[in-house]
Amino acid sequence: MKSLLPYCNKDLVEVGCDEAGRGCLSGPVVAGAVVLDPNRAIKGLDDSKKLTEKSRRIMRDEILKNALDYGIGIVSNIEIDEINILNASFLAMHRAIEALSKTSPEHILIDGNRFNPFMEIPHTCVIKGDGIYQSIAAASILAKTTRDEIMFALHETHPQYDWNRNKGYPTKKHRSAIAKYGPTKEHRMTFNLLGGDSQLSLFK
Repeated sequence: MKSLLPYCNKDLVEVGCDEAGRGCLSGPVVAGAVVLDPNRAIKGLDDSKKLTEKSRRIMRDEILKNALDYGIGIVSNIEIDEINILNASFLAMHRAIEALSKTSPEHILIDGNRFNPFMEIPHTCVIKGDGIYQSIAAASILAKTTRDEIMFALHETHPQYDWNRNKGYPTKKHRSAIAKYGPTKEHRMTFNLLGGDSQLSLFK
């Protein structure tokens, strides 16, 4: 396994940020923000997508125990429909940074190629940064595990959509359930829920 880099700017308080759920048809988008402790290395950090569900839970516990600071930001599906998914992703990361309670970041590392500046704090966008920097990988794990827990809870109310497995992503079973039962209040109504050229005429 390739070792991830511990920092981008060694002499600054650096927070890594990433989001989960951007491509889903239902549920919120969730972001994590993590400031790692350079004196407490967390072994096994990697992009959350490369870890098993069990490994992500184990890594989350290690992050919560060893990080200098962390925050979670959540933007609901209703907000996503109001401001679009790109702006919702930025907002979720802003909320995650705002949730930091023990540190004042001096530099923000963002997974991706775009970001809305936050409080004039310098930032660096890194494409596939969750596979390059430890703090972004840690943020991706917090975002993913938090969002998964939300979708597990929503599944209890809406089991026909298979959210405990697809987490709201556009699988064939998920879209078939939307076609059969219609959307729920958890769905993103500005998204193409049925796929292809189908639109939402049956949801009026």
